[in-house]
Formats: sequence, structure tokens, C-alpha cells
Amino acid sequence: MPAQILVVDDDRLVLATVAHGLQQAGFDVLDADNGDDAILLAHQNRPALALLDIRMEGKTGFDVAAYLRDGPGIPFMFLSAFSDEATRAQARELGAVDYLVKPIDVAQLVPRVRAVLEQLRGTVATPKAGLAPPAPTAAPGTAAPNEATRLQDALPLAVGVLMHRHSLSRQQALQRLERMAQEQGIGLEAQAGRLVSAVEELARSG
Repeated sequence: MPAQILVVDDDRLVLATVAHGLQQAGFDVLDADNGDDAILLAHQNRPALALLDIRMEGKTGFDVAAYLRDGPGIPFMFLSAFSDEATRAQARELGAVDYLVKPIDVAQLVPRVRAVLEQLRGTVATPKAGLAPPAPTAAPGTAAPNEATRLQDALPLAVGVLMHRHSLSRQQALQRLERMAQEQGIGLEAQAGRLVSAVEELARSG
């Protein structure tokens, strides 16, 4: 049975990107774009791990982390744009099992999540909180290792993004994507690719 992961981020594009990447890696994913929903989902489902953004309106990631620690005892790690030592120190005090600084490549995130879950099962050492390792650099003129996968996943990811951004059902999101493609005079997959590229750019700058 796949491990269940709770992903919390008030940027719905980032949320959709991370959630989709984890789903493609075989995880059962719950997602929330605010702290209150995150706490409710955690209480109802007891996921194996929570991935928390820090700066959110209403309850912050730190608020959610305190609940997870003091309530159901769910382990958590932070995905944050903050890299200063004071924020990291607060994360350590709360008991975070890892701390990754945005922008985050899903290809880097998945191994870190797996490592944390293995550590929680007592099989490997705890990852040190800090920056994610740098992404491998592709040789000039060659595609990045995960480029083919991103292209293959463009359509379902684009549908997921529209579902999150506009609170649509999967069918409604697909229809919206089809209309966008028709308006641009391009194919559905090409339109999906454009949307995915925009998501990735926003994730890098968020």
C-alpha cells in the first residue's frame, strides 16, 4: 500500500505540481491550500508524512506543524522560500524531519521524501535539514533526464493545475484546456505543455 503524503501550500500552482509529481512516483497524495484544511485532513487520514509551506494566510505552516507534533504525531518537513537561519532554527525546534528551500524540482523532492520515509521506518540516517542537493546538469545539447517524463505528463498535470486554480472537476478542467487550445489554434498536448511550462516557471520563482 503506497504511503500517504499530505502536501500543503497556498500557491495552487506549486501545490498541483508537487502533488502530481508525488502521485506519479506512486504516493497516495492529499493536498490542502490552507492550514485549516490541512489540519482537518491530517486528523481524518493520519498521513505518513506532511510537506508544509511556511508562509500562508491564516494558519501558517508552523501552526500546522505544531498541531501535527502535539496532536496526531505526524512527521513533517518544510518546503519554503525562506532560507534564513532563524526560520530554519524554528523548524528544527518544532521537530521537522527535513527542510527544503524553494524552488524545488520534483525530481529532487521525490528521493528526499523516500529517504525521510525510510528513516522513519528506521532503515537509514536522518537527512539533515538544509538545501536540496543541486540538480544534475545536462550536457550541452542534451535533454535533462526528466524532460521526457515531463512531456509525457503534460496533459494530466495541466488538467490538475486547472482543477486546483479554478475549483473544477476533472472533466470541466479538460474541457477548459480544450477551449484554450482551440483559441490558440494549437493541439491539446501543445497547450498542456505551455501550461506546464508556466507552472514550472512559477514554482521556480515562488
